[in-house]
Amino acid sequence: MWLVAIGGMFGAVTRFLLGKWVTSKINSSFPFGTWGINISGSFLLGLLAALHVKNMAPDWMWLLVGIGFLGAFTTFSTFAYETIQMLQRKENRPAVIYVVTSVTFSILFVWIGQYIGRIV
Repeated sequence: MWLVAIGGMFGAVTRFLLGKWVTSKINSSFPFGTWGINISGSFLLGLLAALHVKNMAPDWMWLLVGIGFLGAFTTFSTFAYETIQMLQRKENRPAVIYVVTSVTFSILFVWIGQYIGRIV
């Protein structure tokens, strides 16, 4: 349990800092920070999951990085909140693009990560 907690702490802080940095670099109401974090985190989780299944990533790494760090690094609640904010600002098209591309790319990148992990 401590490995999950430690990983989660670092994942949440990393998400916060990286999201803030991306937002400071890109002047847009589109939440590119959360979008990129969720997609890259999905890829890394897929890759690590495949490596874990092949016993190339030990259980402690799955707990620390997969469940802890990546679980806190990616964020469904922020995704939902940002979608609602865009809809409330009447930014309907960007909101739909955000939802569709976030879900599609996150699933795709989990699959790509798993595929790469299987062929390693």
